[in-house]
Amino acid sequence: MTTTVVKGDHRRAKSAAFLVVCGCAGAAPHWLDNIRALWPAFTLALLLGGYGLRTVMRAALGQTVVTDGSAQPWTEERYPSLDVVVAARDEEAVVSRVVERLVNLRYPAGRLSIWVIDDGSEDQTPELLDGLAERYPQLRVIHRLRNAGGGKSGALNTALQQMSGEWLLVLDADAQLQDDLLETLVPFAIEGGWSAVQLRKAVIESDCNWLTRSQAMEMALDAVIQQGRLAGGGVAELRGNGQLIHRQTLEGCGGFNEDTVTDDLDLSFRLLTHGAMVGILWNPPVQEEAVPGLTALWKQRQRWAEGGLQRFLDYWPTLTSSQLTGRQRWDLACFFLLQYCLPVVSLMDLVTSLITRSSPTYWPLSFVAFSISGLAYWRGCRGDHAGPVIPRPGLWNLLVAIAYLGHWFVVIPWVTLKMAVLPKRLVWAKTSHGDLSQQLG
Repeated sequence: MTTTVVKGDHRRAKSAAFLVVCGCAGAAPHWLDNIRALWPAFTLALLLGGYGLRTVMRAALGQTVVTDGSAQPWTEERYPSLDVVVAARDEEAVVSRVVERLVNLRYPAGRLSIWVIDDGSEDQTPELLDGLAERYPQLRVIHRLRNAGGGKSGALNTALQQMSGEWLLVLDADAQLQDDLLETLVPFAIEGGWSAVQLRKAVIESDCNWLTRSQAMEMALDAVIQQGRLAGGGVAELRGNGQLIHRQTLEGCGGFNEDTVTDDLDLSFRLLTHGAMVGILWNPPVQEEAVPGLTALWKQRQRWAEGGLQRFLDYWPTLTSSQLTGRQRWDLACFFLLQYCLPVVSLMDLVTSLITRSSPTYWPLSFVAFSISGLAYWRGCRGDHAGPVIPRPGLWNLLVAIAYLGHWFVVIPWVTLKMAVLPKRLVWAKTSHGDLSQQLG
């Protein structure tokens, strides 16, 4: 785990201001009479509920190919040079598996290179990679010192300096791909005119327990919302594992940001501010392991929450400017209110109701948000999907999965408080990978 102190930014003050504003918004209605106290929640429920409903229903599930009208077939000569890159730290349990799968990907000879960065591993990862490099000439291995800095972004930037492909596909060490995935992904990106494409994420072995099932359903929900936002003229985002990026566009954005804990979310906004759009490919997906336990989930979600809020704090002036379209600004505003403001406001609403012995006031908005999430679950889990089986959206699975989403109402306020109070630090706390069934015991 590498920790870097970030200097010269204002994230701490911005986090504190965000916390104060949301806290006041959550507490203020309690000083109104019973009827007027519900007006803010009902107003937001109508606005954000309408946005959420349109987003979920617009999603085109099962979509695989978007073309520009060209009838030209995809011969080998049309495929661009492509670098597949994996940043690996202490991944002895899965690194051999991912390399074996990558070398079996179908792609024109001489146009595919595979890069794995050993980012200061202290287990057997370096030795395993060196042995694999002797067996597979298309595999390039880069070794970095553990304290080289920059976290995953630093590792990816190191590889970027040595790669020469027109496109790069970034994967996690636990990624699993269909052999023919590139034959769909690359044409989708080029014919769709996308600067980057995010594959739908699918959880393997999702039937282990309620937690793995909920995560599998959550990935389907996320892809539904992503496609719906994009269909409505809004913004789609990268998700780290399974992101295809045009190299020239990436370099124009300055590469990967080493001052963030979530390189993918940060890059999504920098692409947006450069006018580069991200597409979403439903089929085929990139397959990955679920987080096996609540402790690991808590660590992962703290990192996601911190990185997600950081990007809004860092790029807010641009995100609210005329540089973006009106639909993009509206989409970002609604997403920000639902994802980051609602959990903090709801917690302060609950705390204030306990102190003043009054009823909570924001329950209509929370009810609408969870209801729309249930609809997104239902659509995503019933969609035409390749890859691992997604749990069926029966009543019990839906209720458990909706309750599972409640963890964000704890994670977001806690992370916001830490960002507002503690010194700013960058920590790459990687998710452990391995045989999921063994991890679950």
